[in-house]
Amino acid sequence: MDTALITVPQHVAIIMDGNGRWAKNQNKPRVFGHRQGVEAVRAIVEHCGRIGVEHLTVFAFSSENWSRPPAEVKLLMELLAKGLHDDLDRLHRNDVRLSILGDLSAFPKRLQQKLNSALELTKNNTGLHLNVAINYGGRWDITQAAKQLVTQVSAGELQEGDITEDSLSALMNTATTPDPDLLIRTGGESRISNFLLWQCAYAELYFTDIYWPDFDEAAIDAAFAWYVGRQRRYGKTGEQITQEA
Repeated sequence: MDTALITVPQHVAIIMDGNGRWAKNQNKPRVFGHRQGVEAVRAIVEHCGRIGVEHLTVFAFSSENWSRPPAEVKLLMELLAKGLHDDLDRLHRNDVRLSILGDLSAFPKRLQQKLNSALELTKNNTGLHLNVAINYGGRWDITQAAKQLVTQVSAGELQEGDITEDSLSALMNTATTPDPDLLIRTGGESRISNFLLWQCAYAELYFTDIYWPDFDEAAIDAAFAWYVGRQRRYGKTGEQITQEA
C-alpha cells in the first residue's frame, strides 16, 4: 500500500495484545511471544515516525498486569529495561521524544532511574512523540487527576465552580498530548481494557484479529486506510460535517 496516499492520524494509540497466544500457536513459551512483540514495537515506531504520525501511545504494561504469574511479570520488567538499553540511542538519533504514562513508584529504583534518564535525554527532540504506558490504568489516571483538583480546592487555589473538563485534562498523564484520533487493538479482542478511558471519548476504535507480533507496516497502513474512511462527527450530523468540509 502506498503510504503517500494515506492520511495518517495525528495521535495513534495501540493496545498491543496477543503475544502469548501467538507464541502458543508457534508451540513456544509465552516469553518468546513477548520478545517478538518487542521487535514489532520497534518496526511500528520507526514506520509511524517515517510517515508523519505525531504522537504514538503504546500500552506496554497495565496496572492489572501485576496479577499475571510472577515469572511473566519479572520477564516483562526485564524486557522493558533491556529495550531501554538497546533502543534509547536509536530513538534519540531519530529525534523521538519519549514520555511515560503511569505510576512508576511500583517499579525498582534502578528501573525508575533508567526511565528518568531516557526522558531527560529525549525531552527536547521534535520528531515522533512516543508515549509508553506502564503500570497505567485509565481509572487510575482519572482518579489521580481528581485528587489533585480536590487538593487545589482545599488549598484555596481553585474554586469548585472553576472545575471543568479542561482543568481535569490538564492534570492527567497525557496533558501535553492531544486525545487519540485512532485506537488500535490487536489480538482479536474488542474492548479497551482500562486504557485512556477519558482521552478516547471520541477516538475511532479499530480491532483486528492479528496478534501483535505479526502486526507490521502493512497492518497499520490498513488501519490508517480504514480511519480515512470514517466520518468524525463529534455529535453533529453527517450533513453538517459535509457542509463544513
